[in-house]
Amino acid sequence: MTDLPPPDARLYLRPVQWVDSPIGLDGRVARLAGGLQWFAAYQLIAVVDGRRVMQRVVPVEALDALVAGASDAQATRLRELAMRIVAPRPPIRAGERVLRFDQPQVMAILNLTPDSFSDGGRHDGDPARAAARAIDMAAAGAAIVDIGGESTRPGAATVWEGDEIARVVPLIERLAPTGTPISIDTRKAGVMEAALAVGAHIVNDVAALAYDTRALDVVARAGCPVVLMHAADAQRGAEGAMRTDDPLIELFDWLETRIDTVVAGGVDRANIIVDPGIGFGKALADNLAILNGLSLLHGLGCPVLLGASRKRIVGALSNEAPVDRRLGGSVALALKGAEQGVQIMRVHDVEESVQALRVWRGLRDAALVG
Repeated sequence: MTDLPPPDARLYLRPVQWVDSPIGLDGRVARLAGGLQWFAAYQLIAVVDGRRVMQRVVPVEALDALVAGASDAQATRLRELAMRIVAPRPPIRAGERVLRFDQPQVMAILNLTPDSFSDGGRHDGDPARAAARAIDMAAAGAAIVDIGGESTRPGAATVWEGDEIARVVPLIERLAPTGTPISIDTRKAGVMEAALAVGAHIVNDVAALAYDTRALDVVARAGCPVVLMHAADAQRGAEGAMRTDDPLIELFDWLETRIDTVVAGGVDRANIIVDPGIGFGKALADNLAILNGLSLLHGLGCPVLLGASRKRIVGALSNEAPVDRRLGGSVALALKGAEQGVQIMRVHDVEESVQALRVWRGLRDAALVG
C-alpha cells in the first residue's frame, strides 16, 4: 500500500460513497452501524498538529491493506474506527419500551418555557394541555418526547433549578403512565433527579454532563441513557465559539474525549448517544461543514442524534425565514441526516418529519431488495 499517512498523524475514517444495495457486492461494501445505509469507501483523514495533511478515499476492500501498511498505533486506531462504524448500535430501554436504531427514529420537542425560540409559552403552566400534545406527538410517530423547562437559545436567562423542576415534573407525572418514552432536556443535576424520579427515561444534556458537577454521578447512578451534546463552551452554551478552523475534526475529538470521561465516571457506553450541537457556539460555515460530514461521527460507536429543526441555519439559507416558516428546511436537514445514517432526529414538526422519513424508508427498502 502506497500513499500512507505520516506515522505521527491522528487518523479518522468517514463512510462515503453510499450504495443502493449490497446485492452482488460482497466484500466491496459495508453496512453502516447495522442500519439501512451501505457504503463502498472510507474517507481517510490524517491530522498533524490540528491540520489535515492527507485526505483520500479508500475502498472498503482496500482497508485491510491500509491497516497492514500502517504503524502499530495507527493500525489499532483504524481497526477500532472501522469496527465502531459497522457495529450495530444496541437498543436502549425507556421503561417498558425498547428503542432500536436499525432505522431513523424521531424525538419530539416539547418546550415548557415562556421564552423558547420556537414555541415559547405555548405549554407553559398548563401540564394537562402539554400532556395531550405529547400524546398526540407519540401517536404521530415520535419514538421519544423530549421535555424541556429552560430555553438554551442565545441570550436566554438561566432558570432557577426549582422553577425548572416545577415546569417539567407535572407533565412527566401525567405522561409517564402512558408508556411514552420521555427524555428530560436539562443540564442541571437536580432537574435530572426530579424528572427521573417521576418517570423520565433519558437525560438529554446540551452540556454533555459538564455544566453541573453532579450531573455525571446522577446519570451513572440512574443507569439511564444519556445524550451528550457538543457545545464549544459547556458553561456558555450557544454563546461559545469553535476553537479551530476544522469544526468537524474538533467536534469528533471533543465528543470522543467526553465519551471516555463519562464512561470512566460510570456510564455504560451502550447508553450514550451523541449530538453534534448544531447552532451551539457554531457559525454558519461550521454548521454546514458538520452537516456535510456527519457520517464521521459513526466512528465514535454511539447512536447519533441530530437537532437542527427550525434553527438559525434554516433561516440563514432561506432569505431569513422566521422560525414559524422553517418547516421545509428542517425536513431537508432531517433527510440529510438520514442519508448519513443518523439514528435520531429531534424535531418540532413531528407529523411532517415522520412522513418524510417513512417515505425515505420506503425508498431504501425498495432499493435494498432491488
